[in-house]
Amino acid sequence: MAKSNASEMLTSLDSLFTTQEQRDEAKRDSVQDIPISQISDFPEHPFKVKQDEAMLEMAESVRQYGVLVPGLVRQLVDGSYQMVSGHRRKLASRLAGLDTLPCIVRDLTDDEAIIVMVDSNLQREKVLPSEKAFAYRMKLEAMRRQGKRTDLTSRPMVEKLGSAEQMGHDAGESGRQVQRYIRLTYLLPEILAMVDDSKIAFRPAVELSYLAEKEQRILYDAMGHADCTPSLAQAIKMKSFSREGKLSEVVIRSIMAEEKPNQKEQFRIPKERISKYFKPGTPARTMEDTIIKALDYYRKRQREIER
Repeated sequence: MAKSNASEMLTSLDSLFTTQEQRDEAKRDSVQDIPISQISDFPEHPFKVKQDEAMLEMAESVRQYGVLVPGLVRQLVDGSYQMVSGHRRKLASRLAGLDTLPCIVRDLTDDEAIIVMVDSNLQREKVLPSEKAFAYRMKLEAMRRQGKRTDLTSRPMVEKLGSAEQMGHDAGESGRQVQRYIRLTYLLPEILAMVDDSKIAFRPAVELSYLAEKEQRILYDAMGHADCTPSLAQAIKMKSFSREGKLSEVVIRSIMAEEKPNQKEQFRIPKERISKYFKPGTPARTMEDTIIKALDYYRKRQREIER
């Protein structure tokens, strides 16, 4: 690889490491070209690496300019390497026809590698709810194994959040929000996919995560049958019935059949079409009442004519 590319890689390390100490240490490390065939993916890597249009564009960029930011790997006992940060660059390089990937080799324990992997990937522009959920959970469990306080809880709101609060601070979110994301990991994969696809809102999904697996399976089938998803109020109601051991299939379908405010059919008339019939400043509610009265009168007159 050209010297200019190597120099550019070293000046781009700030995007990989979150603290000044990490950045200083990384700049002291040398960049090595490692055979891609010797780099395995991080186990249970929570961030999806898709061969989509964006990946093909990235591969074309790598083909033209090379990999400008090195990956981060650690060496395993068998002499091979494990990717910590750079899974997308690895796939792009392979698609571009490259045999090696520029990497920094770091001596990291399992838990240190998890924390670095999560922190580096959470800085991406777009992170799916499921990716963030499993990433937060992996990092929090790693911090627990390192002996740090985690205050893991099954409640969505807790007074003392410990490491979750610190994680939230690092990621620009509250500790409570971190706990909510972790709750998503208890959803069925099919329901979690609906959260990623924005078919189920985040907060209702958090409440649904408290349902037992069997209850979630029934709910998933009910959502498909009713072609709708629960509101926050409905999700909270299901959670309450579940805690009481009363969330049967009949109850789930009954709750799903309840009309939600956003499901009521709306009919709107542009204000400019009716404003000429009212004095300036007339409240919208008054306009609506007047129109209804006018329509009632019109219907009454039509019935008289038809007699």
